[in-house]
Amino acid sequence: MASFIQPSEAELERRKIVQINEETITNIHSTDFPGHYPGEDNSWSFETFKNTFRVQHHYLTPAESSFSLIGIDAAIANALRRILIAEIPTLAIETVYVYNNTSVVQDEVLCHRLGLIPFTGSKKGIRDFLRWRRNNEDGTPGPVYDYNTVQLRLQVECTHNPSAAPGETDPTKLYNNAHIYARDIEFVPSGRQVDLFKDPEDVIRPVHPDILVAKLRPGQLIDLQMHMHKGIGADHAKFSPVATASYRLLPTITITRPILGQDAEKFARCFPRGVIGIERVTAEEASVAGSGYEGHEGEKKAVVVDAMKDTVSRECLRHPEFEGKVKLGRRRDHFIFSIESTGQWDSDELLLEAIKTLKKKCERLEKQVINMVR
Repeated sequence: MASFIQPSEAELERRKIVQINEETITNIHSTDFPGHYPGEDNSWSFETFKNTFRVQHHYLTPAESSFSLIGIDAAIANALRRILIAEIPTLAIETVYVYNNTSVVQDEVLCHRLGLIPFTGSKKGIRDFLRWRRNNEDGTPGPVYDYNTVQLRLQVECTHNPSAAPGETDPTKLYNNAHIYARDIEFVPSGRQVDLFKDPEDVIRPVHPDILVAKLRPGQLIDLQMHMHKGIGADHAKFSPVATASYRLLPTITITRPILGQDAEKFARCFPRGVIGIERVTAEEASVAGSGYEGHEGEKKAVVVDAMKDTVSRECLRHPEFEGKVKLGRRRDHFIFSIESTGQWDSDELLLEAIKTLKKKCERLEKQVINMVR
């Protein structure tokens, strides 16, 4: 059996770059699969993947995170994105029992607004104790228990404020409860929930207490009860644990010929701030024959500082003075993720949970394939 050809590092790097031209995009298809290049072994190898796959964290807060997954295929990156949006369970208001609503907000609109309010609470209670509410055999909702339902209550009435100053026109000072906010929603624990959600930091509560629910005037009131259940974003967007979960490919900017003087400053203006920097040509660079810097010692030159900040607008390709001096592209195996949590999960937990979910899906698929073969 003939030995396989090993392509050069430069060739492998070229294959990873999606080339961005003035009017077109080329080299867009993945080619790292067996049989595409004669004489090469491009079969998938776990050892190769383990040695090349990397995770880089850019910034991290409980609400937002940004990181790069390097060395994976677009199918895997997109699977993680879709799982983040639609398959990680959260707790949200599912049923609203309206006893009285004399506000100007219709019942169905009010219920919809309440359902979209994100809540948080004890992680142990929400994830380990609370379970799915199952339907009956006829498809109707199953019974309510302390381990599958969280009860909330909203009882607010607007009245005149007798302490308001004469001539006051601000409704929030003129009336009591003129505005109803998410913080006015009360958690009503039942059964074992009393112990699991007893501490102030563990109580089921809105992530953002200042979300405006409705406005009232004297004589108007809202009296309702709500039931929260576990669900996933595939059922309804209110169950999605993320406000945004997106990725983009890492931009690449290659300066092939020197860009000097006023052209360097113009070149920097073609990109977002921080992408291109201005430096001075050193004596060492000016002394190298064929570098393009001969005789330009001390002049300004354009250098790439941080390509990750680039939005790939292709503005630099529209100016004739930069023709043949720059190449734009994107790395097909470098995915820059951006995740914004709605508050029930910390942003760094979401990626790990998405990987767990993907692993379970793969295990189920493996069992199905084995059963098919049998």
